[in-house]
Amino acid sequence: MIKIIIADDHEIVRAGLKRILDEDPFIEVIEEASTGIEAIKKIKANPPDVVILDISMPEMDGLDATKQIHEFFPKLPILILTIHVPKQYAFRLFRAGAMGYLVKNTAPNELVKAVHRLNAGRVYMSPEVSEELALQMIEDGGNLTPTEWLSDRELQTLTLIASGKTIREIAESLNLSPKTIETYRTRVIRKLNLRNNSDLTRFAIENNLLTN
Repeated sequence: MIKIIIADDHEIVRAGLKRILDEDPFIEVIEEASTGIEAIKKIKANPPDVVILDISMPEMDGLDATKQIHEFFPKLPILILTIHVPKQYAFRLFRAGAMGYLVKNTAPNELVKAVHRLNAGRVYMSPEVSEELALQMIEDGGNLTPTEWLSDRELQTLTLIASGKTIREIAESLNLSPKTIETYRTRVIRKLNLRNNSDLTRFAIENNLLTN
């Protein structure tokens, strides 16, 4: 069973999402929240398998909530929901730690598909988001670097591994658990399409990420 927490400030939207998800026998909505702060509290109290997060909420927006959730639970997949694709927002959310981005007017079966993909450790982007990211890259002259897909913690983990630090040494220096650092390493490898620590080191050297 895939346990879900939905965070959206509109009760009618939450009800609609829950109704769609309840039709899948392998998905269960265990909690609902109306703000980013409430979502974080409920995630800590009752950790789900996937979080569905609205981009516009009072007290804390989707971007800040994504950053905090990813910091506390780096393995937890976050699916962002929005009415439209704000310019340059999709990219920033993926960098913050989101694993999926879905426009609300998408067909209901796409929501279910996105949940299953994220639960399997894969990334999901609706066609509108894919187009927006492609247009952004064109407008930026193709200057977006692969490292811009990484969150701050992921980039930090990459550079420390490339500098020769072990997972345990990195965990101690950042006051995090080795398991958390290993999760960041896995996400970096997946996002950059690499295979192992040797690839990480080579990537860091080729992109001038190491300091003398």
